[in-house]
Amino acid sequence: MAGQEQNKVIAANRKARHDYFVMEAMETGIELVGTEVKSIRTGAVNLKDSWVEIENGELYVLGMHISPYEKGNIFNRDPVRKRKLLVHKKEIRHLQEQQKLQGYTLIPLQLYFKHGKVKMELGVCKGKKLYDKRATIAARDAKRDIDRALKEQRR
Repeated sequence: MAGQEQNKVIAANRKARHDYFVMEAMETGIELVGTEVKSIRTGAVNLKDSWVEIENGELYVLGMHISPYEKGNIFNRDPVRKRKLLVHKKEIRHLQEQQKLQGYTLIPLQLYFKHGKVKMELGVCKGKKLYDKRATIAARDAKRDIDRALKEQRR
């Protein structure tokens, strides 16, 4: 078990994969305070309407809701405050280039623990049109029907 990575997914943004094509994904760190980490450990986080912006050469996640920790009293912070992502400058420049030239959006895909630290999977995404969403749903339904037929045939 020494060489094995232990990733425990805390929250996933399932709607992101429905609304966007994920072109590439990368792992980032996230700057949090103690009560936020405790609240995340209880699973009180929502990535549904969150996005990432680049300001002054730094990445910030906006719209991510971390519920206040019950026992945190005065140490709790604003649940939807702007949080800094920890990424190398070279990667930030690459993401900024992708965003400007090709019109991609930066969306948080999931939040997880890796070796006791909170990490975020950040996706470089392109928006889906309505007909793309319908095609994805149709392909998923067709695959489900084929799998069901194969399962029946094996019996």
